[in-house]
Amino acid sequence: MPSNGEKPSGPIAPVSLALTLPLPPGVNNQYVTVGRRRVLSKTAQVFKRDATKAIERARRDGVVTPGAEAALRDALLGVYLTFYFETPMRRDLDGGLKIALDALCGALGLDDRAVVDLHLTKRIDPLHPRVEIELETISDWSFDRSYVYLGAPATEPDTST
Repeated sequence: MPSNGEKPSGPIAPVSLALTLPLPPGVNNQYVTVGRRRVLSKTAQVFKRDATKAIERARRDGVVTPGAEAALRDALLGVYLTFYFETPMRRDLDGGLKIALDALCGALGLDDRAVVDLHLTKRIDPLHPRVEIELETISDWSFDRSYVYLGAPATEPDTST
């Protein structure tokens, strides 16, 4: 953005980032009950730690640049995840989505509420299970303005008594 505060003229080129992370655990292996609380399982904790290490390594290798991280933090995002499983039918495609997105966004300092476009693909690679991720800034996204919230308005407390 120009230093005078004006918006740049013309379209903004999207910023994209491609990363490969370990295959996250399935949803049935992500949480355990401890007392009355649900907490991340050891397997899920290891995945999140390994994902963070992979992103730190990508920073050191120049794959993740400070400029790209800043652009991703300040934009709406498209996320494309390709899960490579060991077998075709053992796991659901979406079972690792939330933990993969949480680990990715946490390590990059992104807010996952900025994700407005999400694509999942299932592939098979028995020797190298993983998730390949591409993040992309989306500058021309707009929310549908034709919908109006019709719920009851918030009421103010009655102070007349």
